[in-house]
Parts: sequence; structure tokens; C-alpha cells
Amino acid sequence: MEYITNTLDNLVHQTAFFNLSIGNVVMICVALVFLYLAIAHDFEPLLLVPIAFGMLLVNIYPDIIMSIEDSPNGTGGLLYYFYLLDEWSIMPSLIFMGVGAMTDFGPLIANPKSFLLGAAAQFGIFAAYFGAIAMGFNDKAAAAISIIGGADGPTSIFLAGKLGQTALLGPIAVAAYSYMSLVPIIQPPIMKLLTTKKERQIKMGQLRPVSKLEKILFPIIVTIVVCLLLPTTAPLVGMLMLGNLFRESGVVRQLQETASNALMYIVVIMLGTSVGATTSAEAFLNWSTIKIVVLGLVAFAFGTAAGCLFGKLMCVLTHGQVNPLIGSAGVSAVPMAARVSQKVGAEEDPSNFLLMHAMGPNVAGVIGTAVVAGTFMAVFGVF
Repeated sequence: MEYITNTLDNLVHQTAFFNLSIGNVVMICVALVFLYLAIAHDFEPLLLVPIAFGMLLVNIYPDIIMSIEDSPNGTGGLLYYFYLLDEWSIMPSLIFMGVGAMTDFGPLIANPKSFLLGAAAQFGIFAAYFGAIAMGFNDKAAAAISIIGGADGPTSIFLAGKLGQTALLGPIAVAAYSYMSLVPIIQPPIMKLLTTKKERQIKMGQLRPVSKLEKILFPIIVTIVVCLLLPTTAPLVGMLMLGNLFRESGVVRQLQETASNALMYIVVIMLGTSVGATTSAEAFLNWSTIKIVVLGLVAFAFGTAAGCLFGKLMCVLTHGQVNPLIGSAGVSAVPMAARVSQKVGAEEDPSNFLLMHAMGPNVAGVIGTAVVAGTFMAVFGVF
């Protein structure tokens, strides 16, 4: 009888119930909210579902991301190995290759002025940088946090790893991906506040056709120019342009399909779950994390506002030929931000089609955020 009692007692104490803290319960609830938003409201489920599930797993079974050094048997947890690929900048670079393989750069080539809108939206990054310094973060931590303002999860992870801010990588990545997912909620109120009904109704002329030669030369030229000026951007910009060259060359269809489908989805699963697994209650529920989340929201709002305001300036300079709404797409969330520009414009005039025009600043924002990350690395002497 005593044997049975001891066995049952051991089994009961092996359950997670005895190890759950209040913080774990809070994080589990947050994970369930994320899953609800992703599944019930379709808020970028490809991002939120794996992140939320990783968050759920680590707060029930923390050893799933245990490092080799902390493990009693010398083997790390499953998601620890996924996380190493984040730290080593492998996952962010592969994500960029997939984005390049999926994205048509034609709108940006057809309207090079889009680069200015993409650059204007990077203002949010610098606003977050100085805000983080003011909140007491050191310069490298502030730089890593500030990239959240570009709404670019892979670049946020890449820069945090390169600047040695792995302790903040989890909160930074979760904040960046969360705000990317919440683009349809965060951006429209700012866009409507800063534009008039008349401006939102502006119809833009059809973009000129872009030749195949232009589309092939663009990724090659951008790689040469950007990487010569900022070699540290090569892992991101290089992979982005390589993926796009797969798409536009037309001679490596199998590589393009793999990069934009199977490989992309595998990487998203591994990156999302490992990022979510960094949000254990002990690591996530602290003042530093709260500051990062607040700074990320402020930065994202500033970036959206700066893009819209520069769009208004371009509208004035072109005598009403540019709809300011496309400026908000200058953040790096591709193609979510462009879709939001289209949606807000269509609410005022259902016949208004802004999506392709907004894709120009959207692609420019991806390149711009990578360039800003490379600039920070150059400033701090990181290679």
C-alpha cells in the first residue's frame, strides 16, 4: 500500500501544477489571448500562432528552452536549439530571403520616390533610440530596442544578437512581432488623424510597366551599392535581394518556390516558437520588458506618423498626385502595412486602389530598416 501511495504521490508531483507561479499563469493567459486574436480574428496567424504556442509551452514546461550549460544531462531543450539559430542570425537572414522571393519589387522600381517614404518611416527607430537612452538603457540596448519602430521582427532579432543584447532578445522580438501582427489595429487611427477625407480619397495614376531587365538588375545593383557602403547589412540585404533574384530571373523556379514556401514556413515555425519560448514569467515580467513594449508602441506610432506626414508633403509638392496614406506603409511589415493603406483608402472610396502604390514604400521600408541596423553596427564597431 505504501508503494502505491508513494508512486501516486510522485506522479502527482511530476505534474506542472506544483511548479506554476502567478507569473506563469499570467503569461499563459497572454498566450491564450494571442491565440484567440490569431485564430478568431485572423491577426497574422502565421506569426502569432507559433509565438503564442511557444509562450504557452515555456510557462508550463520551462525546460523546453533549457540551455546545454544548465542541463543536468548535457542536452538542451528542443526550443533551445531553435533559439540558437536566432542568436546566430541564421533565422532572420532566411526570413529575408523568403520575403525577397515572395515580393514584387516592381512598384518600388516604377516609383523610386517611394524610397523617400520608406526612409521617413524610419524616424520611429530614432525616436525609440533616444527614448530608450532616456529610460536608462545603454546605447547598444537602445539601438537593439529601437528597431521595433520599423515593425521588423527579423531585423530586431538580428541586431539584438549582433550587439550582444541576447538578454533582451526575447522581449524585443515578441514586441516587434506583436506590433507587426497588430498593424491593422494600430495604424488606421493614426492615419485618419493625420490625413483629411479629401486626401484619403486621392486616386493615384497607374504605375509604369517595369521591364524584366530592370527587375533582374535591381537586386544586383542594390546589393552592390548597399553592401559596399555598409558591409554589415550583407546578411539581411544580401539574402533579401538573393530571394528576389530567384523570383525575377525565371531560371531557378524551384529555388524561388522553396524559399517562398516550404523553407519560409519551416523557418517561421522554428523562429516563432523559439521567440515565444523566451517569454517565461521570470524573464518577461519585469520593468525592462514593460519599458521595451511601451517604447516599441511609441516607436511604431512615430514611424507611421512620420510616413503619413512625409506623404502629405509629397502630396503638396506633386499637386495632389500622391495619397498620403501610402506613407504609412513605409514601416517594414510586408505586405501588412500596404494592405492597411489599401483598406483605409477603400473605406473612403471603394474604387480607390492603393495597394501597388503602397508596396513601393513597404519594400523601401524593409531595405531602410536593414540599412539602419547596419548603420548602428558600424557605429558600434560590430561586424
